Formats: sequence, C-alpha cells, structure tokens
Amino acid sequence: MSKKEDIMMATLDLIHEEGLQSVTFAKLFKRANVGSGTIYNYFANKEDLVNEVYKESRTHMGEYLLQGYDAHASLYERFKCLQMNRLRFGMHFPKKFLFIDSYSFSPYISTELRNTDDGYNSSKTVQDLIVDGQRQGIIKEMDSHLCHQLIHGIISSILKGYYVNKYPLNEEQIRQMIESAWKAILV
Repeated sequence: MSKKEDIMMATLDLIHEEGLQSVTFAKLFKRANVGSGTIYNYFANKEDLVNEVYKESRTHMGEYLLQGYDAHASLYERFKCLQMNRLRFGMHFPKKFLFIDSYSFSPYISTELRNTDDGYNSSKTVQDLIVDGQRQGIIKEMDSHLCHQLIHGIISSILKGYYVNKYPLNEEQIRQMIESAWKAILV
C-alpha cells in the first residue's frame, strides 16, 4: 500500500474504534507509521482526509454493488443482485459499510460529495430499478430516494445485528431478509 492508502486505512480504523471526534493527526501519524509532514502531502486538513476516505469507501461499495448485475434480468433478479451485493459488501467490509452508513448524512461530509455518485452509477442503477418497478405497477409509488433508503435501512439494520453476533446470517436468513426487503416495497 502507498503512504496515502496507509493514512486512509488508519483513519478508517480509528473512526471505527474511537469515533470521528477522537481521530487526531497525532494518532494517525502513529497508526499509519508516517511522519507528521506526510499527511499534509496528501490532505489539507482532517475534513479533507475524512471526505477522501468517504469517497473511496463509496466508490468501493458502488463497484461491489454492480458485480454480476444484468440490466436485462427480471426486476426481482436485478433487485436481488443489488441487495445481495450490498449485504455481502457489508459483511466483507464492515468498517467501510458502517462509515458510509454513519457519515452519509453527517455535516462533516461535504454536500457536494454527498450528492456525487460513486463513479459506477450504482445509486442511479438502484433508482432506475425502483422507477422501472413503479412504472410496471410492482413497486409502491413513493419517492424513489425514500424507497432506496427503506431498502438500505433494512439491510443496514440486519448487518448491525450481524456485527455484534446477534445471528450468523446463514443462507436461509439471507434469503428471508432479501425477500422481506423486496416485500417491503411491493404494491
């Protein structure tokens, strides 16, 4: 990894362990094993660093969401693919998932970054799926952003229970969760 990646990973680790307010450059120097001037070669300040970690995390999740996605599959198969990928991303990258989930609506993340897509258009893909389902009379008529947030909220809540070993999320539980998320938005 490059020094910049080391700094970003150390930032994500510290945010996960101690919370954003506890992250200081002194802790980052130690955790990333870099000199004090190194951080300033890449980031102007803490806000710049946190925004970059957020952007990288969202880009990674966006790429992950679209793995195996077939735009020509049935509405349900497309939904299932996107939500399985969202769930698996959260299972494989819990620090990034929790960071995105916690800070997407934080004033710490710049408005411009919050409103920027992830580079893979995954948010647009989800929105398009919802609108397509609404046009077909399959998905409830509601603001597509609210519908998207509803789906994400279900998966986020399940993942948070998984993180604290409330349940193992075996294949049957995953199937049930995806089905429940799907039924939550059906007409």
